[in-house]
Amino acid sequence: MRHPLDLADAARFIQEHIGPEFHDKKLAKLRALKLEDILRRKNPYLFKAKRTQTANDFIKAILDATVSSGEETVFGNFLEKVAIHVCQQVYGGRKSGIKGIDLEFENAPDKYLISIKSGPNWGNDNQIKAMVRNFREAKKTLHTSGGGRNLNIKFIEGCCYGRDNSYEKGTHQKLCGQRFWELISGGSATLYTDIIEPVGHLAKEKNETLDEIYTAKLNDFTAQFVTRFCEAGLIDWMRLVEYNSGKHQ
Repeated sequence: MRHPLDLADAARFIQEHIGPEFHDKKLAKLRALKLEDILRRKNPYLFKAKRTQTANDFIKAILDATVSSGEETVFGNFLEKVAIHVCQQVYGGRKSGIKGIDLEFENAPDKYLISIKSGPNWGNDNQIKAMVRNFREAKKTLHTSGGGRNLNIKFIEGCCYGRDNSYEKGTHQKLCGQRFWELISGGSATLYTDIIEPVGHLAKEKNETLDEIYTAKLNDFTAQFVTRFCEAGLIDWMRLVEYNSGKHQ
């Protein structure tokens, strides 16, 4: 049975969870970072090819890349929880226990199995093929258990932002941005814009704290890097590559 979307409830959920589920996790990851973490994850050849010359520029570039990569993952997980909450309110949707499926709900005569992604360019060909395999296995599982009896099973690649107007993929539908939020909210054409304001809750104060921690990490990592990987004031690229890629390091 479908219930009307309670936008105020969705906004409250976002405001109550954006702190612990996104900002606090991002801060914790940054606090826990060590110089070794970022030196071994990034490609030193790329920075040499880009003619990176100062220790500060090098450390800032790899620190920024690490922070950006981490926050995409954390925020994607947060948006998944928002989507499940909205769908639970409207359709009784729930976190799925089926491999590769994040959300499932029924709107007779259809049963929806959704793999939630952050944006439309989330994966390479192999990852997309793996998602499709999960869809096929999910269908077998439901048929075996009787969970899909008398329902038309629909598979959805749901992207929280972006667009893909060629949404019919044969094996499933790829619904991005407005189309995705509209599906799980019972047809709200504006939910995708309605959630932008509550998402900004706590942004100012949390990012002020983040800036302080980031600046301290940048200065600390730069000082460590100069001591360990600079010679006569210049980056010793040979020593850096040996540390990053040498088999005995």
